[in-house]
Amino acid sequence: MNTNGDTPNNNDKIVENDARSDFVRDIVKEDLKTNKFDGRVVTRFPPEPNGYLHIGHAKAINLNFGIAQEFGGKFHLRFDDTNPTKEETEYVESITNDVRWLGADWGDNLFYASDYFDQMHAYAVDLIKKGKAYVCDCPHSEVSKMRGTLTAPGTPCPHRDRSIDENLDLFDRMHKGEFPDGSKTLRAKIDLSSPNINMRDPIMYRILHASHHRTGDKWCIYPMYDWAHGIEDSIEKITHSICTLEFENHRPLYDWFLDELGVYHPQQIEFARLNLTYTVMSKRKLLELVKGKFVSGWDDPRMPTISGMRRRGYTPQAIRNFCKRIGVNKFNSTVDFQLLEYFVREDLNKNAPRVMGVLNPLKVVITNYPDGQTEELDAVNNPEDPSAGTRKVPFSKVLYIEQDDFMENPPKKFFRLSPGKEVRLRYAYFITCTDVIKDANGEIIELHCTYDPATRGGDAPDGRKVKATLHWVSADHALDAELRLYEHLFSKPNPNEVEEGHDYKENLNPNSLTVLKNCKIEPSVKNAPIETRYQFERQGYFSIDPDSTPGNLVFNRIATLKDTWAKIQTAETTR
Repeated sequence: MNTNGDTPNNNDKIVENDARSDFVRDIVKEDLKTNKFDGRVVTRFPPEPNGYLHIGHAKAINLNFGIAQEFGGKFHLRFDDTNPTKEETEYVESITNDVRWLGADWGDNLFYASDYFDQMHAYAVDLIKKGKAYVCDCPHSEVSKMRGTLTAPGTPCPHRDRSIDENLDLFDRMHKGEFPDGSKTLRAKIDLSSPNINMRDPIMYRILHASHHRTGDKWCIYPMYDWAHGIEDSIEKITHSICTLEFENHRPLYDWFLDELGVYHPQQIEFARLNLTYTVMSKRKLLELVKGKFVSGWDDPRMPTISGMRRRGYTPQAIRNFCKRIGVNKFNSTVDFQLLEYFVREDLNKNAPRVMGVLNPLKVVITNYPDGQTEELDAVNNPEDPSAGTRKVPFSKVLYIEQDDFMENPPKKFFRLSPGKEVRLRYAYFITCTDVIKDANGEIIELHCTYDPATRGGDAPDGRKVKATLHWVSADHALDAELRLYEHLFSKPNPNEVEEGHDYKENLNPNSLTVLKNCKIEPSVKNAPIETRYQFERQGYFSIDPDSTPGNLVFNRIATLKDTWAKIQTAETTR
């Protein structure tokens, strides 16, 4: 398990060599069978660097890299950096880190759309010379109107029949920066009566006098996505251009551009994007949450971003297992967030070492335990993994237990600690509460207990039983820590469902973050690296947050121990 945030080793990389299938893999298999691409398989993940990646992108990364691995092909990481007004180097770096962390390996195949700006420009000139593109002076609002509707055809732009020479001259002047932003566009001349609105003279280039994060001020015209991404795929000799379902209606345009240019032609394949309950997946909305300071940043552990999930403590393997489970299909649907948490728990249960941590401490004094004595007790690191071995935990006269593990006047079925009742301390002894100490306000501040020395690490020699085992930490050895407990960022399963005049942010959950101070953790975690994950016994899974310092430990709760999804599945299978 990679717990320290370093680059994954080979065992962490996506490996999907099982016998499963889906319609995308079936297409790839058939293409290999017919030798469509000369036996090659080349896929790509082409993010726009205008935000951080989210869990939906993880599905696309796993699909594209997984297919490349399964069929002995290549995987490209390509940044679609065609809009300098929204793109930043910060996003490039975050995306690169996230893709690598998920286990995808692009080798030497890292590319940028901006690598191909010169070639795109040359291809645009070729289409103008063929009479297949023209310069339009209409403002954007007029262009939108002229494209028509689903029931009405488009109307021609007044400049649609400009001569080839005039279009070449105007496009060259656009390139040289003679015209202001938005004053002209280059449009493809296709079919204004097409039932597919995307084919009604789409815009290929717009004027943007903006500095690009890689090319600087070399360009003041920038290609639109529909024009650029097919050319990028063609230049890189991609075989299967896999994208989400909203691009299905754009495929005829993808094909038209490549066919008109007469260049290498990949196959575009669309699959359904991932939607999760209690989240929003729109980059625009995620950016609003960040800029509006509704969250602490793109890597806020409540965000559905890869960096947020990584910071919270999710593992790459858990995310890969989740993506594998939901599969690939052609129908949009929403997946229950509990399913993702199920795979997180499943992976952590196997791999996360156990420790004891007390979230809301209550002081316990063992009155018959020798003053100044400390014992080192053996504790199991992970019962799911015998090879994980054991560790030593210190035991002394003064301990902390959870406040919730004691009741002065308990109900009948309360089996934890109460006056006169005996319980087991995990890995330690049986104790019995003999006295309750309160402050001036009547609040319980301390318990006095006795212990049975004959019960160390196990049952009582006389065979008596107890019904509860409590976790604890030694007061003299405990580390102070801040614990951050998370709930869903939104209070509704579909945050986007709002009445007219209302905003999705009204569905933000005011209780999505609870911060607990002065928590007590056993000393074994003292020098653990950032992102190390643990199971706090009886409390849930936690990860060390980057805000931690040697004198101030900070943990994020990854998930509780309660597995709602497993219970749902069990109930459904027993009906």
